[in-house]
Order: sequence, then C-alpha cells, then structure tokens
Amino acid sequence: MVWAAGQRLQNGKYIIEQILGQGGFGITYKARHTLLQQLIVIKTPNERLKNDPEYPKYLQRFVEEGRRLEKLSEQKHPNIVRVRDLFEEGGIYCLVMDFVSGESLFNLVQRRGALPANEAVEYVRQIGEALTVVHQARLVHRDAHPGNIMVQRDGKAILIDFGIAGEILQTVESSKHFGNLAFAPYEQMMGSRELTVDVYCLGASLYYAVTGQCPTSSLDRKLKNVGLIKPKQHADISDELNRAILKGMELEAKNRPQSMQEWLKLLEVANRTVEVSLPPKKRRNIPWGKLTGVLLSYAVLGFFSAPSAWAWAWAWALASALASASALAWAWAWTSLLASAWALALASASAWVSASASASSWALASASAWALAWAWALALASDELVKSFSKFHTFLILLGTSWLGLGLGWLAYQIYSVSI
Repeated sequence: MVWAAGQRLQNGKYIIEQILGQGGFGITYKARHTLLQQLIVIKTPNERLKNDPEYPKYLQRFVEEGRRLEKLSEQKHPNIVRVRDLFEEGGIYCLVMDFVSGESLFNLVQRRGALPANEAVEYVRQIGEALTVVHQARLVHRDAHPGNIMVQRDGKAILIDFGIAGEILQTVESSKHFGNLAFAPYEQMMGSRELTVDVYCLGASLYYAVTGQCPTSSLDRKLKNVGLIKPKQHADISDELNRAILKGMELEAKNRPQSMQEWLKLLEVANRTVEVSLPPKKRRNIPWGKLTGVLLSYAVLGFFSAPSAWAWAWAWALASALASASALAWAWAWTSLLASAWALALASASAWVSASASASSWALASASAWALAWAWALALASDELVKSFSKFHTFLILLGTSWLGLGLGWLAYQIYSVSI
C-alpha cells in the first residue's frame, strides 16, 4: 500500500505530504509532524516484497537497523541525519527521520559542474567522519552516493537515507540500487555488508565531485574488463588526490583501505597538498589614511556648501556620482574627478572676478582650493579599495565616507553659525 497525500499516521501525529522516492526495497515520504509543525521524512518497506522469500529477513533487518540508527541519533552527530522514531502503522514499519534542507551533492555538481578540489574534499571529509561513527555502531550505510549527501548553505554536508536494504540478495530488483550503479562496488550487488563498501561509495562520490563525471561502474570493470579513467584525466587535481580516489575505488575490496579512518588519512595528505598549491588569499586592507583624507576633504566641502541650498545639493549628488564612478572603473573615476576639480576651479575664478560676488560664491571659491586635494585623495583611496574589494563594496565604502564627511561639515557650519 502506498500512502497518499493527507494520510494521517499515529492518530494524526504525522501527516503525509508527498512521496520523495520509491524503489524495489522501500518508499520514502515527506511528511509533517503536526505537534511540532516540522517537516520530517518517513521511510517504509515496500509491501510489494511480501511475496518474496527474503521479505521476513529484510523486515527483521529493517527493524534492527532502525533501532540502531535511533540509538545512534542520541549522539546528535552534525553530519548524520537524525532518526526520530520507529513505529508500526497498519502492519507497516516506519522509520522517522529529520527532513534535511539544502541541495544534494549530485544536484550541486549538475548545476555548477566539477567543484574545486578543496571544496569537494571538505564535503567528503565531513561525510567520511560521519561514516566512521556509523561503522563504530556496527552499521554500514551502503548508499553514500552524491544523491544522499546534502550540502547546506553554511557548507555543512549531511548524510541521509541509510541503505538498510542493501543485504537483500539479487532475487529482488531495486530500481534505486541500480540507479546508483556507478557509485557502488560490485560486491554490494551480492549483499556485502563490509566497511569497504562505504569506502568505495565515498571514493566514487569524490570522483564525481571533482570531475563532474560519473565513474565507470564496478560491474563493467569486473565483467567487461572496462578500465576506470583516472580522475586526473578529467580534472586538474593533485597526484595525491588522484591516488586517494583511485585507492578508495579499488575494484577488489581487499585492495582498498580497510577502514574509513585509513582512507581519510590518505585524503588528509591529499588535502594538505591542495591547500599548499592554492594561491594565498588576498588580504583585504582598507587604506585608512587615504580615507581619512577623503573624509576631511568632504567635511570642508560640506562646511562651505552649507550656506547655499543648491551648492549643498550639488555636493551630495557629486559625492554619490564620484563614489559610483570610482567603484565602476578607475579611468572613469579619475576623469570624473579631474573634470569636477577644473569645474570648481573655473567657477571660483568667475566668482572672484565678479564684482557682486556673494557669500555663496566666496564659499564656492574657497571650496575649489580643496578640489584637487579631494580629487587626489578619492582617486588614491578608490584605487587601493578596488584592489582588495568588489566594486560594490568599494562603492559603499566611498559613498559612506563622503556622505559622513559632508554631514560633519554641515554640522560644523551649523555650530559655527550659531556661535557668531
């Protein structure tokens, strides 16, 4: 029986919202906890297996591992989906897990293409540490492929959807299982529950993450003697990382690292090599001295522009325009600044020549003396800022500095006018 949307379980405690996935072994539902108003995931065995001779064994394993997972969740490992409950409803066993938001590693690579090696290794390292805890609890995930690795916005990777049906023999076909053939070792098809199964799956997931390509399936490698293309042939990665991936994906289990910790050590060495090869991060230094010059220059401009409404408005508009120009392009900023400086100088000269020069003309003439210094300070500051920050951040810094300067100049004038 497949539950439809709106189906209530446990006397209304859970409400089914939709089916997330359905395979030969089980069905996964998205549901809601009515009391907590939280999204959850409910996983159940597929009742179509009831006529299969292996079904009782599968059901027993489902319950046993469900209890282990529930106990494992008491540790609240940050990279393992939390199991909340295990119950029976209408003769069907149900495993309740947290609903994990984010994007699967598979979809992330589909959207962005091959990931930078250091980013991919970090995701896989987190999952490897989670699997180490799983293995210590005498469990094997058996499905650590990219579709079951959720990546959240903060960079945390979470392992979901334990493959607790993996020990069933091939008398039962699983569309879910065969859909992930590229990431499974061939012995998993025969029901292997060894730790090396997870080592292979995670190694194949890392292969996919750094290359953007699915690796050759282990069955093709075993039965058809098809070679595995080295990840280094698909992507520019270090020899150490290439070696770690291939070691984890050894066709025969005996040739792989025999524990997740052993494989993670290889990955740690490879990751150190990746970090060393990365260019050093640029330090984002703010030219405080030059910005102080901009602040003081705009303060003087604000002081002398305060008596005249048109001059004050012009100063604010010019501050915004020049900050924008400086952030968009150095050449444009420099040209705009020099043009503004000459405009101010010419205006001041005209004001002095005029016999009827007003107080506002005197203010404008005085301000012109600061124009070149102001232009030079802003140009130098913007040049340094663009080297360390994005254009938008540069714009915000220059705009904020110039507006603050104008505001301080206006305030100083108000204080001055009151005092006289």
